[in-house]
Amino acid sequence: MNLNRRNFLKAAGLGIGGLGLQATLSSDAAAADSSSFLVRRPTMHLGLVTYNLAADWDIATIIKNCEAAKFEGVELRTSHAHKVEVNLSKEERKAVRQRFADSKVQLMGLGSTFDYHTPDQAKLRKDIEGTKEYIILAEDVGATGVKVRPNGFPKEVPQEKTLEQIGHALHEVGDFARDHGQVIRLEVHGTGTSFPPNIKKILDVADHPSVGACWNSNASDLSGQGWDYNFGLLKNKIVSAHITDLFQEDYPYRKLLTGLNEVNFKGFCLAEIPASTDPVRVMKYYRALWLAYQGLL
Repeated sequence: MNLNRRNFLKAAGLGIGGLGLQATLSSDAAAADSSSFLVRRPTMHLGLVTYNLAADWDIATIIKNCEAAKFEGVELRTSHAHKVEVNLSKEERKAVRQRFADSKVQLMGLGSTFDYHTPDQAKLRKDIEGTKEYIILAEDVGATGVKVRPNGFPKEVPQEKTLEQIGHALHEVGDFARDHGQVIRLEVHGTGTSFPPNIKKILDVADHPSVGACWNSNASDLSGQGWDYNFGLLKNKIVSAHITDLFQEDYPYRKLLTGLNEVNFKGFCLAEIPASTDPVRVMKYYRALWLAYQGLL
C-alpha cells in the first residue's frame, strides 16, 4: 500500500480504522449480535452536523453536548458561530485541534459550501482555491476532510458539461487533499445534481481515491429506478452520510443503515436535524433510535 493510499484510508474514517470499504473482518468482528438483523456488527459512528441544531454553539458547547449525548464526532459547518475559518492564526488552529484532542469528540470534518457547477470560470477558480484553503485548515485543526457540494444545474449549460466540470474540479482538489492527508466529501446535493446517477457521473469523472460521496438522505434518492438502485450506484463510494429525522417514515433509514453495514462502512452518520430548546435530550433520543434501527438496543 503506497503512502497516498494510506493517507486516504486514515482521513476517510476515524483515524483508527480507515474507510474500510475494501477491508475484511476477522471472524470475531464479523459476528453480529444475536439480537441484530444485520450481516455484521456495525462499525459506523454517530456524529453531528452543526447546520441547524448547533449553528449557534461555540466549540465548548459542541463538545459538551456531544459528550453528554454520546455523539462521537462533529462536522463543523463553515460560517457558523463556532468560527473555525481560514482567518484563524496558527496558534488558534492549534488550540482548536487541542480542544478536540482533549475531548471524547472527533472533529471529523469541515462542512463548506464550495461548489463547482457555475459557468462563471472566475467563480469556479475562486471556489477551487477556497477549497484548498479549507483543506489546509482541516489539516491544521485535526479534521479528516472537507465537505463540498454541487448546487444545481445552470439552465444555460448542458447538464453533461456541468457534471464533467464538477468532476474535473474535484480531481484537482482531490490531488491537493491527498497531499494533506484529507478527503473531499461530495455531498449529494442540489436540484437535479442530487440525483444519485448524476453524482455517480461526477465521481466517475473525478476518478480520485481522495474524493468520495457524502450520502445526504434526500427524497430524490427514491426517484428513477428507486432507492435500492440509487444506493447501489454509490454505496462503495460513500465516505460519510448526513441523516435527518429518523422518525420520518417516508425515507428508508433502516435500509440505509443496513446497506452501510453491508459494505463495512466505518465512517460517520451525521445527524442534520432542526434546532431545539432541549438539544441534549433530543440528541439522546436520536442516538437511541439510531441504535435501535441497527438492532443494538
